[in-house]
Amino acid sequence: MTERTETKTIMEFLAENPNVDVSRAWERCWGIHSKIIERVRDHFPVEQHHSTVGEDYFTSPDEQMEGSFAAYSSSEVDWLVHSWIGNRQASILDMNATVFLGQQTRVPHLVIIFGTIPKLYFYAEYSPRVDLRTNLDYIKRYYEPSNEDFLKFRSDPDWTRFVSHGTYLRALMSPVATSSTAELNDTNINTCEKFLGTFVDRWFCWLDDADEVPEEERAAQQKFDFTTRELGYRTDPMNVLTQKIFGDEEFNRRLDMRCGMTQMAEARKF
Repeated sequence: MTERTETKTIMEFLAENPNVDVSRAWERCWGIHSKIIERVRDHFPVEQHHSTVGEDYFTSPDEQMEGSFAAYSSSEVDWLVHSWIGNRQASILDMNATVFLGQQTRVPHLVIIFGTIPKLYFYAEYSPRVDLRTNLDYIKRYYEPSNEDFLKFRSDPDWTRFVSHGTYLRALMSPVATSSTAELNDTNINTCEKFLGTFVDRWFCWLDDADEVPEEERAAQQKFDFTTRELGYRTDPMNVLTQKIFGDEEFNRRLDMRCGMTQMAEARKF
């Protein structure tokens, strides 16, 4: 694949094929996400956060976009997100299953995204809780075990690397972050589902074997977690699309909700 294909923007992909019915892809990918979210909820006694109640289904003022947003939290999970937004008859979907953990451990957060543009977009990441440049032991513990699977996925000729135009989002990525596009078909969704089986199992094993963060270090860890979480949402290049559709006031309200600003204010320890 050419470098130009790797660095196309989502808007460019959509402009080439703006009216593709992606309902079938929504059903399959949302189903994969839902199973992962259910597994997390079985592991942690989370409750839906009050700031997201009533967002089970919404539409944009022009009814060109629809979606759902739910976030859950507990003493061990800061922000568990299960959400989607898009137009199932007009090519675009953005589906998220994300687990931002509490500060009892430093196990990486879990981020899994499916999208259609209308090519299939897939993102799978163990979001780091430390500066990887100065924590070699953390890399060895959480990223070396994933390296072989990452390289195998990257070598699949059916998939093309997708390069985010957001410089901060690229700075957030770990060495094993998978960010790729492929043709939108069941075969490629199957590839993602198989990859995620091992990917998610490995994460749950880390939870079971995690070291406890000392109490005196948790405030600093929370500051790191909350800062990277908020900046990740606020610097997302896709914000341009939702801001245009919802208008500034509603966009800002929704962005604060996605970040979990209310949850962070309630839980902040510094």
